[in-house]
Amino acid sequence: MTTRALQNHLVIFAKAPRLGRVKSRLARHIGGVGAWGFYRGMLAGLTRRMGRDRRWRCWLAVSPDRTVFDRALWHRAAPGATAFMSQGDGDLGARMARVMAVLPPGPVVLVGSDIPGIRPAMIARAFKLLGRHDAVFGPAPDGGFWLVGLKRRPHFRDPFRDVRWSTDRALADTRANLDGLSIALIDELEDVDDGPSFARRRN
Repeated sequence: MTTRALQNHLVIFAKAPRLGRVKSRLARHIGGVGAWGFYRGMLAGLTRRMGRDRRWRCWLAVSPDRTVFDRALWHRAAPGATAFMSQGDGDLGARMARVMAVLPPGPVVLVGSDIPGIRPAMIARAFKLLGRHDAVFGPAPDGGFWLVGLKRRPHFRDPFRDVRWSTDRALADTRANLDGLSIALIDELEDVDDGPSFARRRN
């Protein structure tokens, strides 16, 4: 008897793309409409690229939680997503931990929705590395990370407790929570949060 392969789960964290509610720091540099349009384009393009790939199931973890029921909104904004869930309460770490803990069995890779340059080959490499490692990260130049993946076997270990988010210690703190486990790194990418990062973006 053969064991059925576990499903790979790709999770994209997304905020409802409503004018004035997304990319507030970027909006100070390029205006609210420009920031809104940029975010909508990023989210739609990312879900189209990732959702059609059969190597994983593409989940959208949404905020605010109540918008998980607005399927018309998300099917327009994220046309490639095939499954939806709410992020839940708490800071970024608490929300990521919740999502990773409740998904069906199998490796999980989680990314944000505002990182130009994410390609299916990068996600595939992250899942491949989880075949040999317990965790994988895509570092960001500011000391954070744009991708985190966990094997979640033999059990889920929360790596996000007491992480100093939005500082240059975010990745280091997260890695420290996984002390003793095998960790791999993939490509460095930058998210777009403000005018300078918008100017440096690579499409």
